[in-house]
Amino acid sequence: MRTMMGAALIFGACCEAFGQSAPPPRAFEVASVKPHPGPVPRIDISTSGSRLTAEAYTVLGLIMYAYNLRNDQVSRTTSLLTVGDTMYDIVAKAEGEGTPTRAEFRQMLQSLLADRFKLEVHREMKEMPVYALVVGKNGPKLKESAPDADPWAHTGVSGRNYEVTMPKATMEGLVKEISNAAFLDRPVLDKTGLTGTYDIRLTYTPENRMSRGPEPDLDVSIFTAVQEQLGLRLVQQKADVEILVVDHVEKPSEN
Repeated sequence: MRTMMGAALIFGACCEAFGQSAPPPRAFEVASVKPHPGPVPRIDISTSGSRLTAEAYTVLGLIMYAYNLRNDQVSRTTSLLTVGDTMYDIVAKAEGEGTPTRAEFRQMLQSLLADRFKLEVHREMKEMPVYALVVGKNGPKLKESAPDADPWAHTGVSGRNYEVTMPKATMEGLVKEISNAAFLDRPVLDKTGLTGTYDIRLTYTPENRMSRGPEPDLDVSIFTAVQEQLGLRLVQQKADVEILVVDHVEKPSEN
């Protein structure tokens, strides 16, 4: 009898737990969305406490951040092209107490895009040509990160070259950097098998800047830079890639 009663109590507790609804996702309590005025000294998105600030971000850039995607993972549909390259400034504050995680900020930005930009999306798999990032024949030239290394990537510009500093880079982070900034003609996938974090310094010329200045012999293609500076290679392959398809998006509603 005691065993049966104990089992019944456990079963009842489990049913009660399963019956409880999950807490609703966090949302922005207030949000200002405005076209960016004047010149563009920098393009930046950052968080501080419960606040998210985006400066001079296009709709495409906001979608990439909200869904944590590379440039090549968002399909350029007609609807997306209609909003153009207008840049926006966003200042938003999360409701509730406590500092949201980066994942929570991304989820809240997804909700904001759906509400203010009427964004509708779906995901699908598509086979396409890709560049696979692999280890070179002589092995990687990578230095492991210090335990307290800065996790953020920083990109400087010197002439036509980009100078990338990633003190605590994963291969996933490196692939995103190459995909978003090098302006390649296809997605980049990590096929290195490297799972650590590395202190990466990379200098290269984005493809859209190659041979467009007075000294083209100083250009360093991303293919050469990756091989000579990191001991990795970019090789052409075909693969199934998940992409985000923008079914509908509009210019944002008024504040």
